[in-house]
Amino acid sequence: MKLSIVIPVYNEAATISKIVDLVRSVDAGMEKEILLVDDCSRDGTREVLEKMGRESSDLKVLFHEVNRGKGAALRTGFAAATGDVVLIQDADLEYDPHEYPRLLQPIVDGHADVVYGSRFLGGGAHRVVFYWHYLGNRLLTTLSNMTTNLNLTDMEVCYKVFKRDVIQGLPLKENRFGFEVEITAKIARRKLKIYEVPISYYGRDYSEGKKIGWKDGFSALRCIVKYAFAD
Repeated sequence: MKLSIVIPVYNEAATISKIVDLVRSVDAGMEKEILLVDDCSRDGTREVLEKMGRESSDLKVLFHEVNRGKGAALRTGFAAATGDVVLIQDADLEYDPHEYPRLLQPIVDGHADVVYGSRFLGGGAHRVVFYWHYLGNRLLTTLSNMTTNLNLTDMEVCYKVFKRDVIQGLPLKENRFGFEVEITAKIARRKLKIYEVPISYYGRDYSEGKKIGWKDGFSALRCIVKYAFAD
């Protein structure tokens, strides 16, 4: 089997080299391809990625000429993926790639079509950060579950893993953080086998480059209503 790791990147010059090194260091039990999609970074990330792409045969580096959002970057990466399994990895250091084997196991064992990580099932170290982010996440997950009839604990989590035919077969549209709601609604509607596994979380604050904010929460609410009634 082959694993495609899709990493959307926006202004992550300080962490991008380290996260790629971490991804490379993981024994996932299968061949890996790493797809980096730069969403028109302005902090020098693009130049770092151009250099990495020239020097590394195991990377696919793709560029957006205008900033389009995380969801759009993920669509670009999904379309270029050639692995049997596709995994989403953020470009910061909030999620630990050494947890790939745990995330992949339900698919490898033939139990799952889709696997979500969960920061709330209790599986490792968790940095203590924003209470209101935690509360908002739980609220959005609950509202999403009410419209999808799933019992997820962490809809907004980065770590999502898919069989490639599943993710490439979905008509995804959301350009920004509404992607999380959209993908959850669409896999639920298709009656796919979904599993959750506990993961660690090394959250960062805004001084360290965290980007999601209250406006994204309102966007997620809009998407929950929208995708409750539309594919």
